Amino acid sequence: MKEKLVVIGNGMAGMRTVEELLKIAPEKYEITVFGAEPYGNYNRILLSPVLCGDKTIDEIMLNDLQWYADNNITLHKGVKVTAIDRKTCKVTGEDGTCAEYDRLLLATGSDSFIIPVPGHELPGVVGFRDIKNVDSMLTTARTRKRAVVIGGGLLGLEAANGLIKQGMDVTVVHLMDWLMERQMDEVSGEMLKNSLEAQGMKFLMKASTQEILGDGKVEKVKFADGSEIETDMVVMAVGIRPNIELAKQIGLHCERGIVVNDTLQTFDPKIYAIGECVQHRGQCYGLVAPLFEMAKVCANHLAKYGIGIYQGSVTSTKLKVTGIDLFSAGDFMGDETTDDIIVRDATRGIYKKVVVKDDKILGAVLYGDTIDGAWYFQLMREGTSIADIRDQLMFGQAHLGNSGHGGNVVAEMSDDTEICGCNGVCKGDVVNAITTHGLFTLDEVRAHTKASSSCGSCTGLVEQILESTLGSDYESPVAKPMCACTEHNHDYVRQAIKDQKLTRITDVFEKLNWKTEDGCAACRTSLNYYLISSWPKEAYDDPQSRFINERAHANIQKDGTYSVIPRMWGGMTTPKELRAIADVAEKFELDTVHVTGGQRIGLYGVKKHELPLIWKDLNAQGLVSGHAYGKALRTVKTCVGKAWCRFGTQDSTGLGIRLEQMSWGSWMPHKFKMAASGCPRNCAEATIKDFGVVCVDSGYELHIGGNGGIKVRATDLLKRVDTEEEVLEYSAAFIQLYREQARYLERTAPWIERVGFSYVQSSLEDDAQRKELAVRFYESQEVTQSQHDPWAQRATGGVDAHEFVPLKVVAG
Repeated sequence: MKEKLVVIGNGMAGMRTVEELLKIAPEKYEITVFGAEPYGNYNRILLSPVLCGDKTIDEIMLNDLQWYADNNITLHKGVKVTAIDRKTCKVTGEDGTCAEYDRLLLATGSDSFIIPVPGHELPGVVGFRDIKNVDSMLTTARTRKRAVVIGGGLLGLEAANGLIKQGMDVTVVHLMDWLMERQMDEVSGEMLKNSLEAQGMKFLMKASTQEILGDGKVEKVKFADGSEIETDMVVMAVGIRPNIELAKQIGLHCERGIVVNDTLQTFDPKIYAIGECVQHRGQCYGLVAPLFEMAKVCANHLAKYGIGIYQGSVTSTKLKVTGIDLFSAGDFMGDETTDDIIVRDATRGIYKKVVVKDDKILGAVLYGDTIDGAWYFQLMREGTSIADIRDQLMFGQAHLGNSGHGGNVVAEMSDDTEICGCNGVCKGDVVNAITTHGLFTLDEVRAHTKASSSCGSCTGLVEQILESTLGSDYESPVAKPMCACTEHNHDYVRQAIKDQKLTRITDVFEKLNWKTEDGCAACRTSLNYYLISSWPKEAYDDPQSRFINERAHANIQKDGTYSVIPRMWGGMTTPKELRAIADVAEKFELDTVHVTGGQRIGLYGVKKHELPLIWKDLNAQGLVSGHAYGKALRTVKTCVGKAWCRFGTQDSTGLGIRLEQMSWGSWMPHKFKMAASGCPRNCAEATIKDFGVVCVDSGYELHIGGNGGIKVRATDLLKRVDTEEEVLEYSAAFIQLYREQARYLERTAPWIERVGFSYVQSSLEDDAQRKELAVRFYESQEVTQSQHDPWAQRATGGVDAHEFVPLKVVAG
C-alpha cells in the first residue's frame, strides 16, 4: 500500500520536488497537493514578460492540470490550508477539504512585504508576486496613467519596466543611495539609473515613504520630507518575507524562515520544508536555482534513499531591463583586505569590477557587458586561482581562447544560428524550448531538443544559452551528480573509492546507495576508470563498463564496420611491419588503408567478427594496439630530429619512441596525445598536445595542456630540463597527476584551467611529490600491461617482438 504525501504549496519549489520524486520513486506515494492559487504550477520568474505583454499566462505554465491527472496527483487548487494536526497527521483546507499524510512537505513560499504605513490597505496598493498581482496591475494600466513603484531593487525595476510598456507614467521610489544595492555597487547602480532615466523611468532616491493618501482608493504618496506625488497605483516591491505563519501555528521551529537541516527536514521528522519559506544554516533564498538544488535533496530523502545533503548555494543575479545587461555575484563590495580590478568604458556604457583576495575571486559586478559573468561565477564557486591569468582576467574568457567553456558568446547570435550541427538545432530552437517547456538544466534541453546529446562539442554553447535566457535561475553543471543514478558528483565518488578502498563497481553501488541496480552507461564507464586508476593492482577492470571501441580495440564507423590502427612507436615503422599490415589488408579485403594524422596506418571496413582474427595476425608480427579509440594514450608525434634534419638539436624521434613505450596502454580520463619536436620550428606541433617536448640546444622544453581539436588551446610552458631521463620523469608524473585528479572525460586543457597551471607546476616541481607520482605511474603501467590490455603482451621499437617487457624497463 502506498504511503501518503501531502504538499502544501503548488509553486515551483514544491512541484519541482514532486517531479524529482516521480523520477526516482514513482510508486512510493499517493500524492495530494494544496495550492492557494486557482492555477496549475507556473513559472513565477516569467511574470515580468506577462506584465510587459510579451507572454500570456498559458505560456508560462510549467505543469497544467492535465499533468496532475496524468501522474495521479490530487490537486486542490484555490484552497488555502488553514490547519494541520500533527498528532493525527491531517491537513485541513479553508473549504473543509481534509487529507491525511505519512509525510508532509511545506512549500508555502513567500509573500510580498507591504510596508505598514498608513494607507497601505487602500485599493490600488499591490505587491508583485503572483498572477493576481499582475492582473491587478494590468487592469489599472488600462484606465489609469500614473504609478509609483516603491523599491529600486530587482523586482521593482522589472515592475516599473512592465508598467511603462503598458503606457503608464512610472516613478520609482528608493530608500537607498543607488539602485539594486544588493546586486550592484555605487558606480554600476548610478550607471543603471542614468540609462533608465534616458528611457523614461523617473526616480526619487533616498526617499522614505511616510503615508499613502486617498479617499477610498490610492491618490497620493507622502514622504518623510513632506513632499507628495500623485498616483493611481502603488506597487510595493521592497522585498519578500517567508510565509511561515502556518508552520508557526503548528509549533515548528521558525526564525526568519522554517528551520530545516541538510536533508530539508524540520524539527518534526514527518515534515519537510523547501523553497523560499525555509531557513537553512541561517540563510533564506529567493532565487530559483537554490530551490531546485533543495528539491533534488528533499526528493531523495522522501524516497527514503537516505543519501545526498544540501549544503547551501552560492548565487548570482542577472537582470535585463530594457536592453541593459547586469550581472553580480558574491562579495562585490570588498573591504580593506581585498583588491578591486576595475574596467570602465563610459562611452560604451561598460563597467566591470572583480573583487579578489589571495588570487581567488570573491565577487563580481558587471554592467553593460555580462558575457563573462558565468565564467567569473564558475571561477568563484570552484575557488580557482587566477594567479596565472590575473593580468588578462578583465579582457574575458574569449581573450584567453576559451570562449567555448563558459564565456557567453551566444548573446549576440541570431535565432537561426546553428548551435548543434549533429542534430540541426538552432539557437532559436533552444531558446523556445527553454521558455515554452520551462527548462532549467542541460539535461532537460538535451531531452527536448537533442542539442548537445551527440558529440557534445556544442555543450558550452547550450549552457551559455541557458545562462543567457534564465540568468541566475540556470542550474550550473558545476558539482552536479554524475548521472540520474546517484546524488553524488564525480569528485565525491572518486574520493569515496579511495577512502573506502572500493575495488568493484558493485561495491560502489552498495556503499554509495546507487538508485539503479546496475547503473547506466554514463556512470559505469566513469566508475570503472576511477576504480582502476585508484587501485590499479586490486580493482576489477570490468570489460562491460568500457565503451565498445575500447573492448574491441577498434573504432566503430558510420556503416557499422570498424577501423583497426596498430601502434607505430613515435611514428617509426619497418618494412616488416608494413608488410604485415599489407598482408592483413589483402587477406581481409580491406580497400581503405589510410595514413592517419597521428603518424600511423589505419585499416578501414573491418567486420566485427574479423577483429580477433586481424589482431591475432598483427600481434603475431609484433604489432600492438594503437588505442586510436580509447580514453588512453593515442600517439607520440615526432619529427626526424637531428638524425636527419639540418635544424635538429636533439634526437626527437628516439625520445618520442621512449615516451610512447613508457606510456602506451595507460588508461586516461580522456584521450591523451604527446609530441616531440627536434627544434623550435616545432614540426611535430608539440605546443598543441597534452604533453609536448620542444628540443633546444641546451636541452628540452616541456609543455602541457594543449588541445588541437575544435577548441584550440596552446600549451603552458612547464619546465626546461637537461636530459631525456628528466623528460620521462616529468611526463610520467604529469600523466599520473592528471589521471588521479581529473574527472572522467575531462581533457588536460579544461582540467588545468579548472585547477590552475600554478597548482600543476608546483606539484611537479616538488622533487619528492614528482618522484612519488612517477613511481605510482610505473607501478600502474606494469598492471596495465598484464591486466588491462589484451594486446599488451609484446612490444616493439628495438625490443624483441616475442619478449615480454615490462614498460618500466622499456622506459629505462
